[in-house]
Amino acid sequence: MQEFGVCELSMVPVRKQPSETSEMVNQLLFGDLIKVYDSQNNWLLIHTYHDDYEGWIDKNMITNINKTEFKRLANGKPSFVIEASAKAESETNTQLNIPRGGRLTDVNDGNFEISGNRYSIDNNLFIQAGTISLTDLAMRYLGSPYMWGGRSPFGIDCSGLIQIIFKMIDINLKRDASQQAEQGINIDFINESKEGDLAFFDNSEGKIIHVGIILEDNRILHASGTVRIDKLDHHGIFNDSQNKYTHNLRIIKRIQS
Repeated sequence: MQEFGVCELSMVPVRKQPSETSEMVNQLLFGDLIKVYDSQNNWLLIHTYHDDYEGWIDKNMITNINKTEFKRLANGKPSFVIEASAKAESETNTQLNIPRGGRLTDVNDGNFEISGNRYSIDNNLFIQAGTISLTDLAMRYLGSPYMWGGRSPFGIDCSGLIQIIFKMIDINLKRDASQQAEQGINIDFINESKEGDLAFFDNSEGKIIHVGIILEDNRILHASGTVRIDKLDHHGIFNDSQNKYTHNLRIIKRIQS
């Protein structure tokens, strides 16, 4: 029988192998839904619902839910925490810090529910999906540190950044840059690109390894060491502080029409 779960913690590491010392390849944020495919001791092999990404999580870090609750949360009206961190309080007066990008379902006057647990949150700390522009969302991550596998303002990787800002406008992208490069429509020339398009970059072997979001005035916002803004041209990303090109442009994609 298929098992379902929801992340009811601030963040949960998703690991490559069922071990605390294994590489973190992804990260669940509050409200993320998962399906369970296997178990090994205290570990669950899961697929995240929004992108079907596979990894292992500690079974004690997830809330088990039934299929009915899974469908309610999956199909309900999404809102997202917009501040770097927002305090939500449960009916038992337990406080929880939800990071930006945490998903709240069917919020009514600051109140929402997960698997029978009721929470309240200040109305100024979240937005309904799609009510803030993609660029405005991206700019809120400026200065966030780079962390492989991360999806929060406290540590985020290049494709995690792109995925979470699109998620907050209710568009689901795949997890890795190479997967995201297969979505959307091709833009043949950089002078035909517009703000909100995605630029993908490859290594010497031709493999897509990096992604960023194109801004106005030939600039790009991306996670590299930190979430930063650099110059972009048909060669790639030019880093002024290093006075060199750091990433080789491979392809430009448009996700939004």
